[in-house]
Amino acid sequence: MTESLNFLDPSVLSGLDNLELRARVAVEGFLAGLHKSPHRGFSVEFNDYRHYQRGDDMRHVDWKLYARSEKFYIKQYEDETNVRCVILLDISASMAYSSGGVSKLNYGITLASALAYFIMRQRDAVGLITFDDQVRDYIPAKCRQPHLMHILRTLSRVEAGKKTDAVKPLTDLAASLSKKSMVVLITDMLDDEVRVINTLQILRGMGNDVITFQLMDDAELNFPFTEASEFIDLENNETYVTSPAAIRKAYLENLNEFLDFCKKKCQSSGVDYCLMNTNNPLDEALSAYMSKRAKSF
Repeated sequence: MTESLNFLDPSVLSGLDNLELRARVAVEGFLAGLHKSPHRGFSVEFNDYRHYQRGDDMRHVDWKLYARSEKFYIKQYEDETNVRCVILLDISASMAYSSGGVSKLNYGITLASALAYFIMRQRDAVGLITFDDQVRDYIPAKCRQPHLMHILRTLSRVEAGKKTDAVKPLTDLAASLSKKSMVVLITDMLDDEVRVINTLQILRGMGNDVITFQLMDDAELNFPFTEASEFIDLENNETYVTSPAAIRKAYLENLNEFLDFCKKKCQSSGVDYCLMNTNNPLDEALSAYMSKRAKSF
């Protein structure tokens, strides 16, 4: 990992109280890393340009960029909104979990903020939905700088809620979309995953691009506990006292089966899927979004 990508470290970003600054540091660190990487699979200039199409005015070609890449790119202007994106952030009680680092919710807030900042930088429209067992915030997709600040202010006030029901906001969104859009779901998927993925498949079947970021704490993924412990379900407050050694093998088998199901069911229906460990930097998530957006041209 290059030094610049360290700015995407969740522990570094969470130390920035200002959410706009946090988002900007994440995005600019990501773009700086792309500039330095010899193995990137797409051009970072994509962020401010689009590929030349027959009939475009040659006066808008960036000739300096052509000299470096030997490809024609057209400068993209403020009124060229190519993508409408809606970010759905799970703020249910289970998202508050942290084994000592950044909570899934804080990680999700940072990711949603960085994506919103990045999408606006692309001159695209972005909206936001936060939910637990019901929709808590709804901001329609727009493409204006004051709109971005509205989204960031909303995210800065988010607190962990109650139980999870991702199906309702996804169903409501499917009914309200009048144009093909990009839908980004940020969740730990600790819900009825079958119903959630079925609803994502409906959105995909309508012609929308859909990306799911499944956030998991490192302890949830690796179960490092060694001493007898009390485990608490954050959404129903049920408690379980057990020896980790007695259940570790079964837990990891069940977890891997769950994660494998989510990944395969999403991918088989054209829904992009990205599992995120909250200990890891945000570059994979931003890369996934950029790659998906590139395909939408």
